[in-house]
Amino acid sequence: MSHKDILLKKIQKAEAVVGVVGLGYVGLPLLIAFADKEFPTVGLDIDPKKIEMLHAGKSYIRHIAADGIQRANQRGKTVFTNDFTKVSDCDVLILCVPTPLNAYREPDMSYIENTTKALAPYVKAGQLFILESTTYPGTTREVMAPILESQTHLKANVDFFVAFSPEREDPNNEKYTTVTIPKVVGADTPDALAVANALYSTTIVRTVPVSSAATAEATKLMENIFRCVNIALVNELKVVFDKMGIDVWEVIQAASTKPFGFMPFFPGPGLGGHCIPIDPFYLTWKAREFECATRFIELAGEINTTMPAYVVQKCMDGLNDIGLPLKNAKVLLVGLAYKKNVDDTRESPSFKLWELLESKGACVEYFDPYCPEVPKTREYPHYAGRRSVNPADAAFDLIVVATNHDCIDYEDLAKHAKIIVDSRNAVPRHVPNLVRA
Repeated sequence: MSHKDILLKKIQKAEAVVGVVGLGYVGLPLLIAFADKEFPTVGLDIDPKKIEMLHAGKSYIRHIAADGIQRANQRGKTVFTNDFTKVSDCDVLILCVPTPLNAYREPDMSYIENTTKALAPYVKAGQLFILESTTYPGTTREVMAPILESQTHLKANVDFFVAFSPEREDPNNEKYTTVTIPKVVGADTPDALAVANALYSTTIVRTVPVSSAATAEATKLMENIFRCVNIALVNELKVVFDKMGIDVWEVIQAASTKPFGFMPFFPGPGLGGHCIPIDPFYLTWKAREFECATRFIELAGEINTTMPAYVVQKCMDGLNDIGLPLKNAKVLLVGLAYKKNVDDTRESPSFKLWELLESKGACVEYFDPYCPEVPKTREYPHYAGRRSVNPADAAFDLIVVATNHDCIDYEDLAKHAKIIVDSRNAVPRHVPNLVRA
């Protein structure tokens, strides 16, 4: 039997050992999904604290319930480990690692490269390697496959298979989860596509096979660039309409009544999350290789990155109207997470707001019931360890709403400050000390 036929048979019988590398917001729910389908699974992560918590049946991500981890442990078919020699036990390896930008807004491929190098010594014939990390078109073929080939005589898509299937996680979305979101799958040979598609078909509601890994990589970028550009548009309109005395939120609500030709997007204090602030720059970087300009995408990024400064200016104007300077003002920043009802702070614009407010001399505290302590971040390590405060314990000159968690009473919150600046349309409009941003 061919490598393809052997692996397909194992997948069909749920006997293929599925390894997931990187047990974060993408990897952990994916591993749980395969474990729930009775696949033997191996969860690999370099963080020993995560492995320890998983062994204890605990979740370190707020919206991922511990019961899925406990089910996997109870079945006895799941191994959580940071021992990469376990790679040789796996029939499938799915890579779910970060793909940030470096200081020059260029792709930081170190996580993909270093993880793949850690796997390379254990590559064996018949294995399937799938990259899920968002990246530029060509990464699977140009970066991952050559590294996997580097330490053996085996060839990608001849002796083992490589594919790309972009993650589509939306943390804390109760309607769409890992298993209910259609899965795009791409590979560069029919056999590689067949085995990758068969794997996901066992677990995901629907697969969408495409003609190549690069096509799948480009699909994810298009999805997020679409959002980035439209958010930039509505952010720009917010500034224009504000000058005209028009409420952009009311305009959006009215425009949304059109049953065709319009899709609502909403302004905010800047972009956050692991995708939208980053992914467009992966394409702009790769496009230079083909001497293509991406002016539209770059303009959208420029508009979105100015939003924290716009919010801070609104803070200064609001305080000025009541005769107070921002310098030495007591400020409460509400919301550290990048979006409501999650504990995910990746690329959150709240950090930039915090930095800008402090640069103007403000004394800043923060409040976020989902993020009781600031985690370590690459760009803002000096905030690590700071703890959320109780708004009722002090009076503030200024409150800035950066994230609109549903569990917060914003009308009551406004009572604890002279003014409250709202960048998320969270505060009721009748609140007398409200400044909309």
